[in-house]
Amino acid sequence: MTIKRDITWRMGVIYVALLMMSVIVIVKILYLQIAEGAEWRAMEEKMTSKEREIEADRGNILACDGRKLACSVPSYRLYMDMMAHGLTDQMFKQNIDSLSLCLSKFFKDRPASSYKQRLMSARRQKSRYYRIHNRRVSFTELKKIKEFPLFRLGINKGGFIPEQFDMRKKPFGILASRVVGKLYEEKEKGGMIGLERAFNQELKGENGINTFTRISGRWVPEEVVAPQNGDDVMTSIDIEIQDVAENSLKQQLIKHNAHHGVAILMEVKTGAIKAIVNLHRQSEGYYVEDYFNYAIGEATEPGSTFKLASMMAILEDGLINLDDTIDTGKGVIKFYDRTLRDSHHGGYGKITYRQVFENSSNVGISKMIVDNYKSKPKRFIDRLYAMGLNKKHDLEIKGEAEPFIKYPGSETWSGVSLPWISIGYESELTALQTLAFYNAVANNGKMMKPHFVTGIYRHGELVTEYDPTVLNPSICSSSTIKKAHELLLGVVERGTATNLKNSNYQIAGKTGTAQIAKGRGGYKNGGVEYQASFAGYFPADKPKYSCIVVVNGPSNNVYYGNVVAGSVFKQIADRVYAKGFDSKEEYASRVPKDGVLPYSKGGKKEDLITIFEKINVTIDGSNVGAEWISTMAQEDKVNLKAKTFTKGLVPNVKGMGAKDAVALLENAGLSVIVSGRGRVVEQSITPGARLNNGSRIFIKLG
Repeated sequence: MTIKRDITWRMGVIYVALLMMSVIVIVKILYLQIAEGAEWRAMEEKMTSKEREIEADRGNILACDGRKLACSVPSYRLYMDMMAHGLTDQMFKQNIDSLSLCLSKFFKDRPASSYKQRLMSARRQKSRYYRIHNRRVSFTELKKIKEFPLFRLGINKGGFIPEQFDMRKKPFGILASRVVGKLYEEKEKGGMIGLERAFNQELKGENGINTFTRISGRWVPEEVVAPQNGDDVMTSIDIEIQDVAENSLKQQLIKHNAHHGVAILMEVKTGAIKAIVNLHRQSEGYYVEDYFNYAIGEATEPGSTFKLASMMAILEDGLINLDDTIDTGKGVIKFYDRTLRDSHHGGYGKITYRQVFENSSNVGISKMIVDNYKSKPKRFIDRLYAMGLNKKHDLEIKGEAEPFIKYPGSETWSGVSLPWISIGYESELTALQTLAFYNAVANNGKMMKPHFVTGIYRHGELVTEYDPTVLNPSICSSSTIKKAHELLLGVVERGTATNLKNSNYQIAGKTGTAQIAKGRGGYKNGGVEYQASFAGYFPADKPKYSCIVVVNGPSNNVYYGNVVAGSVFKQIADRVYAKGFDSKEEYASRVPKDGVLPYSKGGKKEDLITIFEKINVTIDGSNVGAEWISTMAQEDKVNLKAKTFTKGLVPNVKGMGAKDAVALLENAGLSVIVSGRGRVVEQSITPGARLNNGSRIFIKLG
């Protein structure tokens, strides 16, 4: 009995112990499920799956013809996972010698033995992310490296990990680089300055997410959200004109050892900026573009280019006639304690107001304004304000400086303010603000907003178009605009800019030579330096483009606007004129109306024959065995000629209409972007080039 009782007691203890343990286990399970469940599930998720952000490709910034001003080029940094699941010791030992030899031959910086030693050391240290080399490689180089021993096996068996970095490149170097802008080093910050910053949201796109799931010890990628690549930004910049403007300005800056300079070309009717140059002297004879956007960010006293505004204000008030006379004496006049002089030694004597402007007489302009506005200075300043000279233009690019024209009654207004403002002092304007004013005069009084971007494209399709914006439909009366035209033309024909005259076309504009404070010390403490400028438009009879050139700090004793800035203006204008900008109406007016058959674009043979038959035009070559044809009009018939296209090569669509050109190029596998109207005059990919399926091609109609 004693033994039986002892056994029963022991079994009871064991039973109670097991029961208590079961209760504890159940309680623990419930605790883990309820209290710590979320934490453990998250840990389990982390162990079996992980997410990696897929960076979107940044969009391109394009010139007006579609060529890239800024684009992202991938580069790769090479890493190796020494503990990759499939990388066994045997496989590593078998391939380490040949891999080291390949790396040595490729990078050419150390012997194969050194690479082998480093790789073996990383293997012993069980490095999961060993950097193979500090240098980044291109996509083409990466393709070669992927064929190296071990690396050809991929990430799981060979441990090869190429990490992609997008490098922002500017294919045309410094051309318009300040306006194009640049990025912060930290990717997440995006655009730092210029269009890169202004259109950062459109350019950057949206990153995607790639989820990896661990299956049988391997990480298997599962793309969850695909990245949305950034859109392309189409600018109004013309690369050829930009190149001419930059080279012309640089030559003058070097010649006169100037501190910095600006050149801007604007389309009169739209306000589109076709070229904008900002050059800064970094060392003697060496100028850089990517320093500061002087064109929009530096407001200085404009000097004599401001005299146009003074003349227009007094003409608008009807206080003078251009052929009335004024006595400028010997070119010296005193206002209170300050003396103002003309640059012409001995003065101009008695001359007309027209001659005052053409010869840029400081005495004549200031005396004219003081005589008529001394008792009512607010009326004069209000006229200037009414013409929009005190307003910013709300540009796409950040950093536009605030224009300033002193107002009567302000703390700094004095008895000499009126005469000095009239000739471009005690006021501040940027080069672009001055140009916008001259552009308004060229545009018959309509002030357009200067703009750099014409549209946003996604996969070759226009998604947002930016139309020209009118800032002021009329800055003054049409009669004043007409007189302003006469005055500006007179400057070149008879005045201070006769060196710009030419027999091909007329230029209208105004020279400017100003003394501006040097540094922060003001005129007295910091000294002065000269600023030479020329603002105007061409051709004067039917203005197409306006332009301004400003050169700051010429230091070789030549500083007059007509020589230093005017010569750059003329080089730009000559190149643009030579490129040809006659309107379709002018061209049509020169084409004989009688005895010439209608011109037609190339296109589909079937469509063209139908049209010619409909309008009773005799055709020669209707039996040409080709789907696509080109045409040539003669006196009594139109000749048809076959257009042939080689498979695998980019077709030549020049001379074709937009519809046919797009159809042909898209059928060839290209993505097409169209600009302009008429027939195709340019295509961005050279005809006959090797065809890459899905490539983007820009065609320009004209």
